[in-house]
Amino acid sequence: MEKLLIVDGHNLLWQMFFGMPSRIINEDGRTIHGTMGFVGALIKIIKMTESTHVIIIFDGEHENYRTELSADYKANRNDFISDNDDENPFSHQYEDVCSSLDYMKIKHTEVAELFEADDVISSYICKYSDDMQIIISSTDSDFFQLIDKNVSVLKYRGSNTVICDEKYIKEKYDILPEQYAAFKSLTGDNSDNIKGIEKVGLKTAAALINQFGSLQNIIMNADKIEKPSIRNSISQNIERLQINYKLIKLDDKATIPLDISELDYIYSGITTHEVLKGIKLLSERKK
Repeated sequence: MEKLLIVDGHNLLWQMFFGMPSRIINEDGRTIHGTMGFVGALIKIIKMTESTHVIIIFDGEHENYRTELSADYKANRNDFISDNDDENPFSHQYEDVCSSLDYMKIKHTEVAELFEADDVISSYICKYSDDMQIIISSTDSDFFQLIDKNVSVLKYRGSNTVICDEKYIKEKYDILPEQYAAFKSLTGDNSDNIKGIEKVGLKTAAALINQFGSLQNIIMNADKIEKPSIRNSISQNIERLQINYKLIKLDDKATIPLDISELDYIYSGITTHEVLKGIKLLSERKK
């Protein structure tokens, strides 16, 4: 069966840029550790998944519809991506990563609509998951809601990499993947600055979902919740729950930029050093 690898581009670059043990600067004084880590990790992920198709999707520099739903959405994050100042090494390495991908002949795209990379990735899942296996490489748990028999999420951690599938979600959260958006609407998400519902922790959220099946059913049957503090908290936060769900839920509304026929990729055996040398970040004599 064919396999499509979709990489959450800025997620992996962020992970490599801030996760490498030390800053690496080339002979020209350019910071390259994020690019080096990204290329090295990508090669390992491609080999690990034995992918036949690959695309890297980056977030664009624009507002998205979620900030219109909630001004607090991701307001806690520093905007390293859109800062194109000459002194910004993160911005430079994004450019270098794109050059690396071009050199490797791997398709990549930057989301250019009022959507995020998550939305475009979701659209790919909705269109192609019935016909092929799809692996999403990202540490963003929002993608858990897309997991099914043909879709998994790869959380890259080197030798400690984890493949998240239906069994993983059930064992970790005691819910089904398709219930994850409801689960997260209840518990919130600090990384996206989405506030959860008071008195509702992970176990309580799972219990409510297992009892009522969906977020809408929880809201409609709030009066049937046995514990008064939980019942009151749900009843008093219906609007927030509905907004949270809209912020978290992924669908197929975003446009797919490249057809699956354009994403064929066969790993050639190229190394990280060869890529960085090819785009002039490393010299010929550097080993």
